[in-house]
Amino acid sequence: MEVIQQRLGAKLFTAFVTVILLGIIVLAVALQFTAQPAFFRHMRPMEHGMGMGPPARIVFANFRRGLNEAVGWAALAAVGIAAGVSLALSRRIVAPLRAMTLASRRIAQGKYDERVDVLSQDELGQLAESFNQMAAQLEQMETMRRQLIGDVSHELRTPLTAIKGWLEGLMDGVLPAEPETYRQILAEAERLNRLVDDLQELSRVEAPTFELEWGQANLPLLIEVVVRRLGPAAQAKGITLAVELPPSLPTFEGDEDRLGQVLTNLVSNAIQYTPEGGTVTLSARLVGDQIQVSVTDTGIGISPEHLQHIFTRFYRVDRSRSRAAGGGSGVGLTIAQRLVEAHGGRIWAESEGPGKGSRFVFTVPLRRPTG
Repeated sequence: MEVIQQRLGAKLFTAFVTVILLGIIVLAVALQFTAQPAFFRHMRPMEHGMGMGPPARIVFANFRRGLNEAVGWAALAAVGIAAGVSLALSRRIVAPLRAMTLASRRIAQGKYDERVDVLSQDELGQLAESFNQMAAQLEQMETMRRQLIGDVSHELRTPLTAIKGWLEGLMDGVLPAEPETYRQILAEAERLNRLVDDLQELSRVEAPTFELEWGQANLPLLIEVVVRRLGPAAQAKGITLAVELPPSLPTFEGDEDRLGQVLTNLVSNAIQYTPEGGTVTLSARLVGDQIQVSVTDTGIGISPEHLQHIFTRFYRVDRSRSRAAGGGSGVGLTIAQRLVEAHGGRIWAESEGPGKGSRFVFTVPLRRPTG
């Protein structure tokens, strides 16, 4: 860093001296062509009244020597001041740069809580603020990465432990080698496979290269497909699937397959957490230049403290329910959020509390977002 400061100081000093030298050259050239004519023009009226005295040329020569001496001392003083100013400025510039360099090295070593002091509001201060924002985002991403690894490990451990237990029971003769035993093992393996598939889907929709297949989407047709697909599951639980749509909804630009995936996730989630005899209602309406879609259920509801986390990976409102007891992989709502946001819309959840049902709402613009 000392080498950088020396180089920066040398560059600033060179720049200042160059400006001074250019000023001296301009001043010297100007004096060369303008000083003598101007001097004689002003001395001519005085020569008639001076009588005997030194000729004007001698006076001018003495004047010019004095002027050159003054300019020389001024140039020397200017160079000295330039050296001091360049040294002070280089230290002022290098100090925050040194702090950011050291902080960046510590961040590269995994210490994401590093921050630098913002000492001014100039360009260096703005650079320090940007550096701190970058560090905060890196720290947040690292926290999310660690949490994701922990969550995935936990979710994978559950079915693997179950499969291991069933197999050990078969090997020890504790469990009978009957079709029901093998069905239990197969169910755990399928649950593990669904989790892996959902994680792969989540990685795809969160990838920077993820793109939608844009086209004209027909919402009533999408809802009809989803109802037909999930109708048997609702009937098996004695749940009524209701659809409430206005007489005419305009088509809009979107990816029908991905929007169908969003509706499927929301409706299947509503069916999952709605008790027997309940109702799940799909509705839509035109709000300005957006279509607003709602999935309302009469299920277990959501507490206010859970609403802000409902779209977080692996977050569970009812932690007492196991995946085998009917829970999903825990990333379906996260995938739905990413897909809605990719369309330029937003998604949120509403609930009056436990036992009072819930309502999931998302919006999509009629026109494809630009940018």
